[in-house]
This record gives sequence, C-alpha cells and structure tokens, in this order.
Amino acid sequence: MSFNFYKYQATGNDFIIIDNRLKVFDKNDTKLVAKLCDRRHGIGADGLILLELDNDFDFRMVYFNSDGNQSTMCGNGGRCIVSFAKKLNIIYNSTIFSAIDGSHEAKINNNVVELKMNDISTIKKIENDYFLDSGSPHYVSLRSHISQIDVQKEGSFIRNNDIFKKEGVNVNFVEICDENHFSVRTYERGVEAETLSCGTGATAVAIAMHACKKTFSNNLIIKTRGGNLKVNFSENTSNYSDIWLSGPSKFIFQGIY
Repeated sequence: MSFNFYKYQATGNDFIIIDNRLKVFDKNDTKLVAKLCDRRHGIGADGLILLELDNDFDFRMVYFNSDGNQSTMCGNGGRCIVSFAKKLNIIYNSTIFSAIDGSHEAKINNNVVELKMNDISTIKKIENDYFLDSGSPHYVSLRSHISQIDVQKEGSFIRNNDIFKKEGVNVNFVEICDENHFSVRTYERGVEAETLSCGTGATAVAIAMHACKKTFSNNLIIKTRGGNLKVNFSENTSNYSDIWLSGPSKFIFQGIY
C-alpha cells in the first residue's frame, strides 16, 4: 500500500494528515496508525488525522492517538486539518467541518487558525482539582513551579486512577502567571507522555481557571512548552459558550509512505 501524507504542527503538537476522501487509507488498521506515529520506526507524530468527505459539511475530521486508537476531539489537530483543507483548496478562509464531538467552525488568517469549541456546562471539582470535557476529558491541577514537576510520573498516576481508568483522562498542571496568562504542561492519554501542547487542554485550563475565579478575564493566553495559545469565551450562569481556541498551525513536510 502506498499513500501520500502531510506533516503539520501546532505549537509543537505534531500530526500526520492524510487526504482520505478516496478512502485510500484503512482506518481500521490501528497497528499501521501506531507504526506511522512511532518516532523511531515510522514518520513520528502525536497523532494521525484523516480528512474525509461529509455530505453535510466541508469535510470530516477523524483523529487517532499515537497508540493507534481513534480518539475524541483534538483542538490543535482540528486547527491543523483546517490549514490542510485550505492547502487542498477545499476551503478558503473559513469552514464548518464535522468531528467526533459534532461540528466546528474555524477561521484561518495566514498561519493562525481560530477554532470554535463546543459549549461547556459541567465542571466537576475533585478535591482541589477540576475535571471537565472540552471535546476530550481533562483533569486540571493548579500547582506552583510546574517546571519542576515530573509530568510523566504524576500525569500517568492520575490518568490511570480508578476514577478515570475506563476511558482515561488528559492531565494538565497549571501555574498562574497573572490574571490573563497561565502556563500549562499536559500529559496526554493515548500518547502516554507529555506533549509540547494540547488544544483541548488549553481550552479546559482557561475554563477551569475562570470557573474557580483565578481569573475574571474571558480572553486568556495559555503558555505551553510549544508556544502560546489564546482562548476566549462567553459565560452565562456557569455555562461557557462561544469558545474559541486560536494559535499558529504550520505545514512541515509531505511525503509518500
């Protein structure tokens, strides 16, 4: 089997993207997905994304974690596939596409992609931390000096806690910089390691910090190890809507596998 692939990254979160409108790629082949994402024996990526046809939208996004399993929404991946769709001339500067968690609007200006996330109404407090679903399940823990945290060890422990064992959870360690700025390090399930950035994680952090009144701003900058993301939103009686995640998305290279 031979197919073209494209490599993209968004604040260091990197993805293999394949144009699968003609069904050239077998999305049931989870072993192949894992092999392609392997950084030593494959192309290397945090995840793999298929762009497919959708009768009701501009295209459909199908996302796989690097372990080969199809997963929930990926915010940075969503921004990358919008850039890819523009490269293919499927869209111009705006789009509405479908994903596993429903439809998403997006706007693109040069290499900056703004992605509208789904509304969030449920934020659960677990001791001093928070759990919410921003398209993917996220655990948010406010800490000091996150540069000193062993993210692999602590993130893995929380991710495999009995509370989350069935589906797993992404774990975000957050530090307050000021009212409008937060730093975050994220352990991602499916990758089973820290990634340089996580879009749904940045979204979850912004909403959680506002909900627990660590900020009263609805326009936040989330600093990841791979770069800065912006999250803005509206809030009404604890229901968060009109949530937009924005940041750079860049094409790296393409090839034939």
